[in-house]
Amino acid sequence: MLERSFASDFFENRSILITGGTGSLGNELVSVLLRHGNPRRILILSRDEYKQYVMAEKFQDHAQILRFFLGDVRDKDRLKRAFEGVDYVIHAAALKQVPAAEYNPFEFVKTNVMGAQNVIDAAIDMGVKRVAALSTDKAANPVNLYGATKLCSDKLFVAGNSYSGSRETRFSIVRYGNVVGSRGSVIPFFLERRKTGVLPITHPEMTRFWITLNQAACFVLNALYTMEGGEIFVPKIPSMRVLELAKLIGPHCKHEIVGIRPGEKMHEMMVDQESGLNTLDCGTHYIVPPLLNFWNSSLKNQTAVRSCPDGFAYTSDNNEQWVTPDEMKRMILDLNLTGNEDLREAWSQ
Repeated sequence: MLERSFASDFFENRSILITGGTGSLGNELVSVLLRHGNPRRILILSRDEYKQYVMAEKFQDHAQILRFFLGDVRDKDRLKRAFEGVDYVIHAAALKQVPAAEYNPFEFVKTNVMGAQNVIDAAIDMGVKRVAALSTDKAANPVNLYGATKLCSDKLFVAGNSYSGSRETRFSIVRYGNVVGSRGSVIPFFLERRKTGVLPITHPEMTRFWITLNQAACFVLNALYTMEGGEIFVPKIPSMRVLELAKLIGPHCKHEIVGIRPGEKMHEMMVDQESGLNTLDCGTHYIVPPLLNFWNSSLKNQTAVRSCPDGFAYTSDNNEQWVTPDEMKRMILDLNLTGNEDLREAWSQ
């Protein structure tokens, strides 16, 4: 069960910066920090001034704590200015759309790879204590350019601990699957398409991991709290077949099999078999320690650690946990999405 476990005083009177912080995860991170962290400042660095305006209006009662920086992770000088006086950084900025990556590969490299290097350099130069960088399941054995850039980013952040040397700055990575109801998630797509009576299905056996926005935010903050440097944190979260999700959202809809799109996997993977040889089971989550450790990180802060069995891999089809229909209903109804009221009425009958 993923829930908040960080000590409340860990963020007290601290300054936390979130790159790409105007997204759904950034908004949830701010909400959790304001409720449980008592930070001195929360800084949002992003490129879209309108999204910053919307976010400022949403959290207007906390204007004395929340600060906004217009900037891009491609701009190291801007990062240095933004990181001044910051204790912790959560790096969520990235270009993410798989088809767009194939058509605009240089742009994805500039943001996801060179941007990661800029975050590392700026954090070290400005004395940031901890950086948690968000990864993706697509970085495990990547089959598309987006996943490849995130794998490269992950490697850079692990190596950043060596670059930091005797300085205090430490870097770790958080990797998880689909966030229920986030932008780009299949749930809003199905809610919209159910009006047409037809739901497109890529493959009847396709599976995906599922995590709620609050669980994702708490997991990131927990990782920031317990990290020692170089770990990849992977939550234990349930799976569900996409076809079962479609039947739940559109029980009377026709299912149109459209085939797996280029660059898409049948099943999500968060720990590949090769990394599984080195993976630790920490109860609620897995940790993939760094293979090469030049900075003497012992993982002494991790509890209930045991090695995973030979041949271990963590994929959405071999998962021990599966989302039940009732659990998914509750997840969806907790979201304020267009079409929810129709679903609530249908499911109550």
